[in-house]
This record gives sequence, structure tokens and C-alpha cells, in this order.
Amino acid sequence: MKVLVVGGGGREHALVWKLADSPMVDRLFCAPGNAGIAQQAECVDIAATDIPRLRRFARDNAIDLTVAGPEAPLVKGIVDAFKPAGLKVFGPTQQAAKIEGSKVFAKQLMERHGIPTAPFRVFNAPERAKSYLEMVGAPIVVKADGLAAGKAVIVCQALKEAYEAVDRIMIRKEFGDAGDQIIIESCLTGEEASIIAFTDGRTIAVLPSSQDHKPIHDGDKGPNTGGMGAYSPAPVITEELTAQIERKILVQTVHAMNREGKPYRGTLYAGIMVTDDGPQVLEFNCRLGDPELQPLIMRLKGDLMPILLGTVDGTLEDVDIDWDPRPALCVVMASGGYPAGYDKGFPIEGLEDVAKMEDVVVFHAGTALDDGRVVTNGGRVLGVTARGDSIQAAKDRAYEAAQKIHFENAYYRTDIGQKAIDRLAASESG
Repeated sequence: MKVLVVGGGGREHALVWKLADSPMVDRLFCAPGNAGIAQQAECVDIAATDIPRLRRFARDNAIDLTVAGPEAPLVKGIVDAFKPAGLKVFGPTQQAAKIEGSKVFAKQLMERHGIPTAPFRVFNAPERAKSYLEMVGAPIVVKADGLAAGKAVIVCQALKEAYEAVDRIMIRKEFGDAGDQIIIESCLTGEEASIIAFTDGRTIAVLPSSQDHKPIHDGDKGPNTGGMGAYSPAPVITEELTAQIERKILVQTVHAMNREGKPYRGTLYAGIMVTDDGPQVLEFNCRLGDPELQPLIMRLKGDLMPILLGTVDGTLEDVDIDWDPRPALCVVMASGGYPAGYDKGFPIEGLEDVAKMEDVVVFHAGTALDDGRVVTNGGRVLGVTARGDSIQAAKDRAYEAAQKIHFENAYYRTDIGQKAIDRLAASESG
């Protein structure tokens, strides 16, 4: 089969890395790809959001399956554009992808169907938002309605911060049209985790738990990013909690979308806060997590293609999915200055040394080729990912690898996975 992966980040490299091993895949393309992806797939110079050109490429090259990696092409309707041309695509339709494309839609869906989430209010005028903030006080969370690469969710500990968040989103338009509406919601306390599932609209296959690290600095300090690292499994998610999340959140959400005429097929990703009152939904995403997929894909045993095809064809119940019990952990190496401004074009050294390490894979995100050399080309540059017999072992291995890689102004957090290690130590001693 011929497969096209759409996107050019770490998630897409993880997909390409796994699909390249599939006996079902004869030829693998990626649009636009990156320097790492180019080692395993034929990169095509088409932007992930250029749906007409992607459709033309898929039709002209008889692509059997297109896998849309990022949220943007899904929200723009790549599935709806491909289907009439007889092209098979993994992912939800444009209407179903609103679950990520509009936080207002997602929150109102949860409210209508009794899916646990924080109380909220929606505003389209900054003055009314600020009046409400003055009434409810802080801590509080301010979110842009639309897509903003995970950066327009602002947790505010003081009213001054909340007013500033409203100004950033609605007045200064730092996140563009995503800030035409905002959500102000209660600030939940607890520990976050990511629960991701494949669903064909009837069957739900829940992946092992994972935990992302969004803030830029150690100790979860500083502004949010697209994700500075992740690990799987997340010990905060017990077997009992997994069953509860599947029953009360994932199943209910798929049923709700079906009842509202937006049948859901693809990846359903629930960002969960584990609170004293049980799991609550922070947000939904319509695609695989980045960087959560990187450790998850290293734990997936067997072939990814039957899972993707089963999801698209409505036969997911017939697919067996097996997972390596060993944990995996990903450390994101970023450009200095990210998530604000940063320079590009710095040569990356040490990749060859890391390639010789066992149970380590470096997934490329913001990289490019310049005269045959791999150079930096984005904010999140690499996802250094390792397996180990424990989370501590996976962490040690990933950081050992990261220390072998060098580029100018490289930055990464030093505490990825520490919450899990501390939690496991506490449970053993208690």
C-alpha cells in the first residue's frame, strides 16, 4: 500500500518511523516532512494545510491511506475534501474535529451530555469578560476558543494576570482569530494526564496513559508550549481511573457526537485533570498527542497499519493491539527563546552517536537539511525518546542521549518524568 502522512513535526516522524516497518506499506510519503522523516519516507513539498494540493497528490499517486497528523488540516476539513474523490483518510470529519477546533463547542457538548469538566462561561467582548473576572476572582483559567498550538490556555493566579490574558487574546490578538471568543473556567487542582484512544465510532481502543509537560521550565514554570516532554505510562492513572475515564468520558463523548450528527472516527484525545472529585476533562484534541505519541509509539508492539485501517473502515473491534510493558520517556530539545522568538539554521551535532544507542530513537520536529547537514528549523527541534525497565531507567537513558546532542542555544527541561518517579517512590514508602 501507498501511505501519505501529513505534517512535519515529531508526531509525524513517530508515525513514519512506525509505518516504515509495516509489511503492508510499500511506499511511504510525508508532506512536508523534515530532515529525520526524509530518512524513512519520500518528503513532498506541500504544506499540511494545503488541502487541494494534498488531494491532488493523493489522487495522482494512488495513495491508499492518508494519515493527517496535526489538528489544522483536520479542522480545515481534509477528510471531507478527500472522501468524495474516493481517497481514504485517517481522522475525524471537519464537523467532528470541532471538538478541538472550538473549545466553546467542546465545553458546551460536555455540558449538554453530563461529561465532567470545570464550570465555565463564554465571552466575545473583553469588557464583559473582565467584569465577570472581577466578580469571580482568581485563580482562574482563560482560554482562546480556536487553535493556538496549545499556547492560548492561560492559568492565572491573580486578577491582574487574568485581565492581561484577556487583553493578549482578545485585544492584542496574539493568537489571531482563535481569540474571537474566549472561555473563562474554574481552575481545577490535581495532576494532569493524557488519555488517548482510537475509535471507529463504535469501538474504542484506549491507549496506555501518558503525561505531557507543557510549561517551558522545570517545575512546570513559565508559559505553555506545545509540549516539552512526555512519558508513558502515567502512574497517576490507575486501572480503576482508566475504566472510569473510558466509561464516563470517552464512551459518553463518542455517543454524544453520534447523537448530534457528528459521528467520530479517528483519534480522541482527552486532557484529564485528576481531581479529588474524580477525572475532569481539561480539553479534547482530535489527533494524536505531540510529544505523547513519541513514547507511546515506542511501546506499541506490532503493526500500526491495521489499527489505522480498522479505525477508518469501522472494523476496529477485529484488531488486536499489544503494548510493551516497559515505560518510555521523551525529552524535547528546543531552540533557545521558544515559545517566543528564536533563531534557526544551527547545525545539529551528535545524532550519529545517539543512533547507535539501544532503545533510543530521536524523533525530528523542527529540523531541515542544509547542504546535507541537519539544522534547526523550529521551536521544538527534537524529541529524544527512550525505553527502560522503569520510568527512572527510561529517563536516565533519554537524558544520556540528549547530552550527546548539541546545537547552538539548545534548551530542554531536566525534570521530565520526575512527577511519576516521586509518585511511585511515595507509594512504595507509604
